Amino acid sequence: MHGRLKVRTTEEEAARKKLEQDEKLKAYKAAMKRIQEKRSTQELDKEMMELTRKLLSSNPDIYTLWNIRRESFHALRDSLTEEELKDLHAGDLLFTEQCLQVNPKSYGAWHHRGWILENRSDPDWKKEVDLCTRYLKIDERNFHCWQYRRYVAEKAGVTPDSELLFCTQKIQQNFSNYSSWHYRSKLLPLLFPHETDPQRAICEEKLRSELELVLTAAFTDPKDSSAWFYQRWLLGYSELPLDLAAFRQSDNLATVAFTKAVNLHECHLSGDFLPLGNVAEWRSTSGSIYDNTWVKIIPEDSPSTDDCKADRELVFQDESNQEYRMKLRKANGGFVGVKLPKFEHIFGKVVVNHLKEQLDSCNQLLEFEPDSKWTLLTAALLMRAIDRKTYHARALEFLRKLQTVDSLRSGYYKDLASKWAVEQVIEKWMEAGNFEEPIDLSSLQITTIPYEQFMSVASEINLAENQLQDRSLAKLVALQNCKVLNLRSNPVGKEAIRALSEKLRNTTILSDFS
Repeated sequence: MHGRLKVRTTEEEAARKKLEQDEKLKAYKAAMKRIQEKRSTQELDKEMMELTRKLLSSNPDIYTLWNIRRESFHALRDSLTEEELKDLHAGDLLFTEQCLQVNPKSYGAWHHRGWILENRSDPDWKKEVDLCTRYLKIDERNFHCWQYRRYVAEKAGVTPDSELLFCTQKIQQNFSNYSSWHYRSKLLPLLFPHETDPQRAICEEKLRSELELVLTAAFTDPKDSSAWFYQRWLLGYSELPLDLAAFRQSDNLATVAFTKAVNLHECHLSGDFLPLGNVAEWRSTSGSIYDNTWVKIIPEDSPSTDDCKADRELVFQDESNQEYRMKLRKANGGFVGVKLPKFEHIFGKVVVNHLKEQLDSCNQLLEFEPDSKWTLLTAALLMRAIDRKTYHARALEFLRKLQTVDSLRSGYYKDLASKWAVEQVIEKWMEAGNFEEPIDLSSLQITTIPYEQFMSVASEINLAENQLQDRSLAKLVALQNCKVLNLRSNPVGKEAIRALSEKLRNTTILSDFS
């Protein structure tokens, strides 16, 4: 059978591959053993550079080898001339390009490339931007390359305008480009900041055009999540900025709460109405270094506040000396105050009209695809952006449907619905201004406790007939002023109730076990 190529049988091919893998593994182990031996004796020389090169050439994801390679650079630097060091740097830049051809998403290779340039006397950052452009033509969704591009573009002095144009081109080529949308969210606040509100990402004029862009992307492929996520950023759904949330001083207990967790021992708290004392005397309710609710026992011999008739002001300075203030009023022989947070941005009429048009578009799409999860969620978010109170019941209806449509994330939708429901109740409670009135959160299908810091000054809270579980009770330790806490008809265990009672000794907890 001369002239015919012999085809190996399956058994022969498997045996050949097994032998080849064994030989590679043997060589790898021998090289790694030699590298470890040399490193232990600090032999960070040219042989070490060659050993790490051989292994990284075939597998550039061994991060330890990149670290050893940088250690070798430092060891060799003093023995080389400036030109030799430049050649060494240039060689490694070429080497990292070869590694990126093996794996364009190698964290180690991209990081090492940046490190080389940081340590060169003549880095060409513009060339790096061009390199990123080339790689993003091959794969526009390579987020490792996008991250590196943000870094080198800043080093090269590339203008945000130019980078925004590049992002736009990439998005137009492929709407499903998370990294490009993300980069866009970093550039727009630099180019189009909001005129009056620092908490708003961009000005309303630019917001309108971005909403049009994201709508086009979202409706081109409703099942792709990248544009929907970007729209959530545009609408401003994020955590509350740092501020004072609530304060209460009554009897011998002072409580101060913040919108975000702080280390009060590294901050400053002042007021001319009671002996706040040194911040070291305050303790966090959870026992953590950072907490959003702190309490302090006031000594019995402290000056009384009974003679204070005027309202007072609490002043808080964070670790960067940023100052926050809260008005307090007299209440039950002490002082109390709660600062109403902004649960959403207030958009101008033109933007609201545009959001209404988008909501109409979402509703039309739902007529054809009633189970489109991203459309359902976005519609609910749009309702809140347009008029949170008017659309409250309808938005919760959409979240309940999502629990069925996207059952794998039902817990997320339940928690989000809990957050929205609690917002409605505590906002009414704060606006009423009578902090001795109970907070009624019963029968709302709540699965989690958000905004517990605002409730830390309440004297009675009703959480009966909800879906709170043992894990949810940990946040309730913030309720140090609560005299009566109703937890009946919740799927919580006896031990969890007992543990909470130990931390809320002055609270009567009503439960199915009491």
